Amino acid sequence: MFGTDNILIYCLIGVAIILVVVFFAAAIKIVPEYRRIVVFRLGRCIGAKGPGLVLLIPFVDRPITVDLREQVREIPAQQSITQDNAPLSIDFLWYYKVFDPVQSVLQVQNFELAAQGIATTTLRSVIGGILLDGVLSEREKINTALRARLDEVTERWGVKVTNVEIREIIPPRDVQDSMNRQLTAERTRRAVVTESTGNREAAINVAQGEKQANILRAEGEKQSAILKAEGERQAQVLRAEGYQKALEAIFAAAKNIDQKTMTLQYFETLKSMASGPSTKYIFPMEFTSLISEFVKKNKE
Repeated sequence: MFGTDNILIYCLIGVAIILVVVFFAAAIKIVPEYRRIVVFRLGRCIGAKGPGLVLLIPFVDRPITVDLREQVREIPAQQSITQDNAPLSIDFLWYYKVFDPVQSVLQVQNFELAAQGIATTTLRSVIGGILLDGVLSEREKINTALRARLDEVTERWGVKVTNVEIREIIPPRDVQDSMNRQLTAERTRRAVVTESTGNREAAINVAQGEKQANILRAEGEKQSAILKAEGERQAQVLRAEGYQKALEAIFAAAKNIDQKTMTLQYFETLKSMASGPSTKYIFPMEFTSLISEFVKKNKE
């Protein structure tokens, strides 16, 4: 009997220890810096607790954990119709952050699901007011409009929408084909324009180069002609000066020659002329003067 009582006592002690452990496990919570615990005591919210060590009353307090880090959620592809009745498939990402954990728990049951529903309806509303070309070229405008409308709704839930990014826009097949043809035509046009611009610039450069070459060639020919004329002029001047000096030397020497020297030089010239093998008839100038005197006397 004593042994049975001891066993019972040990069992009671073990149960008590287990209850104490469970009690403290339920009562003590360690909350990280990026989380908060919204505590409901007997159904009444007593506020957010944390970070650090938080003590709760087991079976009285009910904690709900809220993450304060920025979160990203994907909105699946949604079918939307543009203002010009073009169907589009659009999916996007939205980023949010809880700034009031109490309101995020009290104001809405599941703010992520609610925000996703608002995002899809808002997307259709925004796309419905924009033409197809605007949807394809104005993503940033659509992102801003979506973020602003989502933020208006989620702000009362204690949630801030930080960003919205459209990830993919898929137009219909016929629209894609038309866009591809338009893109090909635009690339062809740009290539033709670029080629014509290059040819025009090349022709301009060639013409300018030929112009500069002609100018330089004409300038060189001009300078060459000037230098040539100047050289000829100086040569003529030097030649004339040489003739002048030669004549002055001859005249100076002729002043010193008497009649006898001239007569001897005359006879020497006749002698050299008569020494040749050819038949010559030489009439001295004195003979001509004798004939002229003879003719004059006969006339008298």
